[in-house]
Amino acid sequence: MKFLLFQLKIIIAGLLIADSALADSSKIPETEYLTKQSVVIKTAQQDISRPLSDSSAQSKSASAAALDANKQIASYHRRSDSYATNPESDPPRYVRRLSDIGVDAFKDITWLDIGLEHRTRYEWRNNDIRRIEGGEDNPIFLRHRAWIGIKEILDPFRFAVEFQDSRVVNNKHVPTDQERDVYDLLNAYGELYFKKGLGVDDRNQDRPIRFRVGRMAYETTDRRFIARNEWRNTTNAFEGFRLNLGRETNDWELDLFGMQPVRRLQTKFDEANDHLWFFGIIGHWRKWSDIVTLQPYYMGQKQTADPNGFTATNRLDREIHMPGFRAYGKVGNLFDYDISYNHQLGYNGNLQQNAQGYTIEAGKTFDHPWKPRLMGFYGYASGDRNPNDGEDNRFDRFFGFARPWSADHYVIYENLKAPKIRFDLQPMQKLGFELTYAWYFLASKRDRMFDILNGNISNTVQDPGFNRDRTGQSGDFAGHSFEGRIRYQVTPKVNTVLGYTHFTAEDFVKNRIAASPSCTGGHAHPCVDHRSGDTDFLYFEVLISLL
Repeated sequence: MKFLLFQLKIIIAGLLIADSALADSSKIPETEYLTKQSVVIKTAQQDISRPLSDSSAQSKSASAAALDANKQIASYHRRSDSYATNPESDPPRYVRRLSDIGVDAFKDITWLDIGLEHRTRYEWRNNDIRRIEGGEDNPIFLRHRAWIGIKEILDPFRFAVEFQDSRVVNNKHVPTDQERDVYDLLNAYGELYFKKGLGVDDRNQDRPIRFRVGRMAYETTDRRFIARNEWRNTTNAFEGFRLNLGRETNDWELDLFGMQPVRRLQTKFDEANDHLWFFGIIGHWRKWSDIVTLQPYYMGQKQTADPNGFTATNRLDREIHMPGFRAYGKVGNLFDYDISYNHQLGYNGNLQQNAQGYTIEAGKTFDHPWKPRLMGFYGYASGDRNPNDGEDNRFDRFFGFARPWSADHYVIYENLKAPKIRFDLQPMQKLGFELTYAWYFLASKRDRMFDILNGNISNTVQDPGFNRDRTGQSGDFAGHSFEGRIRYQVTPKVNTVLGYTHFTAEDFVKNRIAASPSCTGGHAHPCVDHRSGDTDFLYFEVLISLL
């Protein structure tokens, strides 16, 4: 593969640099931290007494906890309190240093990262409106991951490989690339990492330069445009390069990338899509992170038409440019917030692209041992207003996640108006409850509702076109849903989730079902089982870290 040849060149160059590099004898004077040492020790003691989280697999010594607390205090980074918007860590949470797995023989091997993870999820779906066929389905999803990476010992050269195997059993439908992708790679990259390439920040933290080449699966900003898509059984990956100036703990950071998305071929080794480039630059300003973190960015896609493309969109020349920004933080002890805005320009075949999307979320976590939290959310993404006006107004989510928009995957970040209310409760460190109520409206009633009635974008099932009414006569109210989840950490290495969603169909869904050919009338396929449109979705998931 082209990216493997490119990566091999980087590996050779990195080894030559590492072999000839001299020890850096220069020293940078330390600046004073804003936090006293007593606060550091107190935080460390609290960490020791607190139950372990799902990303920790063994107890820490007092000195190690003090070191972690010190780093946390020095860091400019603050997590967002908004729902499901914090990116997965790099490397992922299931990855650990070999020295930390609890084997004495490996206690000094701090330069090797390893990880093993297994996930099983059982689903019960009743009259799933993603399908033209109603009834019940009981799929079981299986996902295995493994990671190995080397850092520090060969600096500035580092590399990592992540393997994933995704399968589905007991599924009555034809598997798609959202469910199955056997024996493949998510990450396979080499990088040059210069620890103090840009010196240090005001808190004496290294400001590195990192250049990564190869296959990558990662998340950034609020995960709405670049995401691994952790809920789904298969994972987004890209081939190309990524340049980072600074890191997450610094007061500022720049992230530049140019990548081709990887096509998930289910039973063959995945390949990059040579017809599509995804590129951008993302800024992170954390100087005022106790109040606000700012993330201005530009992202874009350029696609050359693929005459053999599976969907009509694949067979078009497309170019989309998207400037945007995100801001999140807290207003004292009153409430937290997370807002974003994005505008898309360019062309989509013969149509001019003109679309926009934004999100607004505000919440409050109350001062109580059970950590009750109340949140309000509104998300908007434009849809195509008129299929005959020479302009495409449908917002493109690029490669963002889907689940937080709707657990049952009926809507995504396109042609959507979605108000939500949410309540969380955590009676114990290991136990949490989530309740959400959401309403879904189409931003344009003449555009599609993404993933209903086989109207998906997978490369397996052809879209019959039942998910769009170009006349607008089906209305714009799609439906509303109730979602509940219970999270329980059985052990530091075993996490479970039990969830249920009931979707109540309204005008658009009901009318699209009624307008489609009925299977009971002997109509030739494709046809739709005529039903109310209401659905039930129950699932149970077990996630196991094996190290």
